[in-house]
Amino acid sequence: MAAPTKGPRLGGGPAHERLMLANLAAALFTHKSIKTTETKAKRLRPVAERLVTLAKKGDLHARRRALATIHDKSVIHELFTEIAPLVELREGGYTRITKLGFRKGDNASMVQIELVLEPVSPKAKSAKKSATASASTSKAAPAKAADEAPAEEAEAPVADASDETPAAEATAPEATAPESTEPSADEAPVAEAAEPAAEADAADAADAEAIVAEDEAK
Repeated sequence: MAAPTKGPRLGGGPAHERLMLANLAAALFTHKSIKTTETKAKRLRPVAERLVTLAKKGDLHARRRALATIHDKSVIHELFTEIAPLVELREGGYTRITKLGFRKGDNASMVQIELVLEPVSPKAKSAKKSATASASTSKAAPAKAADEAPAEEAEAPVADASDETPAAEATAPEATAPESTEPSADEAPVAEAAEPAAEADAADAADAEAIVAEDEAK
């Protein structure tokens, strides 16, 4: 015989245990709160919460799966139409167990298990969590800015080099301009004035030679 996986088995066998838990779940959904022993309540809680989860889905397949556990259609109808809308915004924790003391006679621990049908109020964020979130966002912003700054600086030299190239090309002709051999406007009159003086000297020299030649002939 297989050993039970969740503590001592309720009843004489596994089939009896399933029927006991199904009857307890039906009573819980009908009356919203029941009193039972602590052991039975702890075994009932996962079964009841699984059925509530199926009721929140609300489709035909979920209804048939719930009917496979609880065979009473009226209980399933109440679960899907009345209980499920009340816990629609609640994410788990559909049951609450409250200890009531010990039962007279066998001294068994008695508890009250009930459905948690109160409306869910959204939890306000604590000041510590909000401060942590704001600090993380403030740290992330400078880091992002620091990452973007080197990229902009790396792009800037490329633009500067492209801007300086035409300037260097423009200054090159200016540097080579003085090397030209053509006379300037100031040098041209000087050269023109020197040419008549040279011609006059040559004519005087020719006259002097002619005079010397006549003297020798005499």
